[in-house]
Amino acid sequence: MRIAVIADIHGNRPALDAVLADLAARGGAALVVDLGDGVSGPLWPAETLERLRDLDAVTVRGNHDRAVAAGPPAELGPSDRFAWDALTPAERSGLGALPATAEPVPGLLACHGTPADDETYLLDHVAGGRLAASDPAAIAAALRPAAALGRVSRATRVVLCGHSHRPAVVALPGGPLVLNPGSVGCPAYRDPSGPAHVSEAGAPHARYALLDLPPEGPASVALLAVSYAWEEAARRAEANGRPDWARALRTGFMDG
Repeated sequence: MRIAVIADIHGNRPALDAVLADLAARGGAALVVDLGDGVSGPLWPAETLERLRDLDAVTVRGNHDRAVAAGPPAELGPSDRFAWDALTPAERSGLGALPATAEPVPGLLACHGTPADDETYLLDHVAGGRLAASDPAAIAAALRPAAALGRVSRATRVVLCGHSHRPAVVALPGGPLVLNPGSVGCPAYRDPSGPAHVSEAGAPHARYALLDLPPEGPASVALLAVSYAWEEAARRAEANGRPDWARALRTGFMDG
């Protein structure tokens, strides 16, 4: 089975459209899995959600989806507040009703951060103010709380995660394979929460992954970077008062 994996769109409708066009040009997929954080950001929250409704993807809830749904708006950060203002109460409620995890097919587990926590990085850790790749022992340790909850077992062949916006594939000794497709619509960001850090993809392209999961044997993964009209997205961010987002969208890097 061929599965398209997307994550962290963050309201970037042109990036999502480019990814879906690229997927169609490659022959499509039997299933699309969306790892959450679809709308938060100073771009096109409502338009992105409209496109996602038509996609019929298996979708899990990201930490920003949860924040936008819960509110209250006065306590939200600027990206979440922009999305809150753009969506209807029913749309916000729908984000909150998304599941934290999903098993789209047997042996495939989808989550946003880790299967136990949507705000914890699975494949990365903070080092020197930046995200860095974690070693297999740390990744396995990050999966243990989910195993205790019964969400990860020996039958789990592949874990899909997002949240860090950094594409990566790690095969843990004895399994499972862990895949982060990268971010469709937000190639870099700064997180001021402790410890403060930045995530940088290093290029403005829209990211997604194709996973070929045979009935038996190892899976194959293609990590893809798609060109799109990122200048349009950057100008939209500037018009909405977010020059930090504009730089990230143009370059894949943050200032400083």
